[in-house]
Amino acid sequence: MDAYCDAAQRGQMARYGILLLVGLCLLLAACEPVAIALLGGGVTTVLRYNLDGVAARTFTAPPASVKTASLAALQRMGLTLEGTENLEASEIIRARSPNREIEIELEPITEQLTRMRITARSTSLLYDNATAVELVQQTEKMLDAALTAKLAPTGAAALGASRLSAN
Repeated sequence: MDAYCDAAQRGQMARYGILLLVGLCLLLAACEPVAIALLGGGVTTVLRYNLDGVAARTFTAPPASVKTASLAALQRMGLTLEGTENLEASEIIRARSPNREIEIELEPITEQLTRMRITARSTSLLYDNATAVELVQQTEKMLDAALTAKLAPTGAAALGASRLSAN
């Protein structure tokens, strides 16, 4: 009887094993499209990040102020200015580092609104989105510093204002 029970248990375990295996295969088959989609999305993001390398931002500032801030950001980041080019509706600023080519496009939208588009190319076929984004952030810092300096009262004006408030 013991031999019969062992065979019966083995048969039952084999059936459960097959059911478990089929169930796992069904689960894995259902997850495959999701896994492939997630993997594909991750690859697309990585490729997009490295292939387009474009950062864009619109500033509430006149084009001349954004240009000045962009040039200051280039200098702060140690990039060499190669030149500027005026187009019909925008201005292009070109700069470089030993292994990057930077192109900044400034497009006036209104007198007080300027769109900035930065492309950073590495020496290979890939683009460098991180450098483009950093250049946008540095330009924003330069614009903020210029605005703060413009809004801060000068020494004489502050002294006069404090005398008026004391009276």
